Amino acid sequence: MPGSRCPLPALPVLRWLPRYSRAWLPLDVLAGLAVGLTAVPQALAYAELAGLPLQYGLYSSFMGCFVYCLLGTAKDVTLGPTAIMSLLVSSYAFHQPAYAVLLAFLSGCIQLAMGLLRLGFLLDFISCPVIKGFTSAASITISFNQVKNILGLQGIPRQFFLQLYETLRRIGETRAGDAVLGLSCLAALAGLRAMKSHLPQAVPTAPLAVRISHLVVWICATARNALVVLFAGLVAYSFQVMGCQPFRLTGSIPQGLPPFQPPPFSLAVPNGTVPFPSMLQDMGVGLAVVPLMGLLESVAIAKAFASQNGYRIDPSQELLALGVANVLGSFVSSYPITGSFGRSECPVRGLHPRGRARHRCPGPAVPGIPDLSVLLHPQGSAGCCHHLGRGAHVRRWHLPEALAGSEAGPCAPVCDVPAVFLGGAVWDRGWGAGFWPSPAPLHCQAPNKASPARPMLLDCSHVSSIDYTAVLGLAELLQELHRHGLPLAFCALQEPVLQVLLSADLEGFQHFPSREEAGEALAALPGWERCRELGGSRAEPPTSPAQSTGLIQ
Repeated sequence: MPGSRCPLPALPVLRWLPRYSRAWLPLDVLAGLAVGLTAVPQALAYAELAGLPLQYGLYSSFMGCFVYCLLGTAKDVTLGPTAIMSLLVSSYAFHQPAYAVLLAFLSGCIQLAMGLLRLGFLLDFISCPVIKGFTSAASITISFNQVKNILGLQGIPRQFFLQLYETLRRIGETRAGDAVLGLSCLAALAGLRAMKSHLPQAVPTAPLAVRISHLVVWICATARNALVVLFAGLVAYSFQVMGCQPFRLTGSIPQGLPPFQPPPFSLAVPNGTVPFPSMLQDMGVGLAVVPLMGLLESVAIAKAFASQNGYRIDPSQELLALGVANVLGSFVSSYPITGSFGRSECPVRGLHPRGRARHRCPGPAVPGIPDLSVLLHPQGSAGCCHHLGRGAHVRRWHLPEALAGSEAGPCAPVCDVPAVFLGGAVWDRGWGAGFWPSPAPLHCQAPNKASPARPMLLDCSHVSSIDYTAVLGLAELLQELHRHGLPLAFCALQEPVLQVLLSADLEGFQHFPSREEAGEALAALPGWERCRELGGSRAEPPTSPAQSTGLIQ
């Protein structure tokens, strides 16, 4: 029937693999090598942060990649151990590998069940300030936890305040070799990253020697993580051969792959056995915190990349992929994994199909430092605060119909300009206040080619307050509409809301005192007469609140 859509394949790989271009392969190979070489020292460092033997970091690094390749919906995300997840495992696994592997299995089961029940929408109700508060505190803890590794100090307690006190008290015991190597690697990574950002575009008509030099510099700057890891390893090996080792090494690590076996459901201790119910009781709230934070971190990173590169993700499918990865990972002695910004910001895709290179990778030389980018990166999930009447009916709308001027969309034409009402339920109801924590409904898709695209107008006359989370969501909406070449305007903003939006300095932000003035201004845009000729006026303006159709009504 008209407008119906064919069902999508169950496996996301069946959607992207047929469209894969062989021209991307060389750069993807380079990206894979860089990420793989980066993952090795990261995995060792994260295992140390989790309080587990170092090999468990390596065991946790590979299963997620295979699973997410088949089930994931974000082409820029890689799964593996992360700094935040390692910190949580350290708290709830008690430095016991058996607890950590069982926690991965149970977390995966919970995430898998949520994915099968299509509960990904629950993430929309976690506001950005909550995420920022947690990640900011974790970033301080994790970053300072690595200071002792840079200085080569041993025997430092894991509790934050004791760790801070002991590090400052014993700073005179700093090993010069470790400090010099760590700081040199950080300086090299910062220099290569700056070189990459200031590298001019290659000119096809330039001499061959210039083009080759440009390519060599570009490869070195892009694969900087791998180069720094190789350099540090060669330096340490050279001193080892000479019989003089000024660095503190990780020591011997068991060789080979871990055995494929079910996770342990009991733990043998010197005075008996800890049964499965006791292990569950010991982990306590970790059974809820770990899967939720794993999902939140992975989806937030995926949303950030999706917004940056112009595609959308399915949170429920992400739940499914993460759950399967953790369940299967537990059979190879993995502890809980999630999406990593440190590895995903590496060149996961060598070159954008449109030719825009995007290879930004933080430094892995100092353990734990790379994932500070994920801790401080703006999260993809945001919220929007509206005051609603008690019992108001909330409907979630996407915007393609509005952008196309469809009668079915949330349109209230004023000079043929579709208007979206925010907070429209409080015209006659002042019984209470409500909180809508996510602007997930405020996203657009490509306009329907059958109808002309129209500018969008947000009527905010009933929005009485707005916070940082809402500003992030509106900024994302403005960027999406700008990519489609569609203007967006705000009207009837209350003074507190207007001041917040003006102070945010949103790109492309424009506002008008009333809907009529906004309609006249938008209708005067170039090409708008052509839209009127093709689309025409489709509806009369609403005469009452009950007749209007909006995002929240």
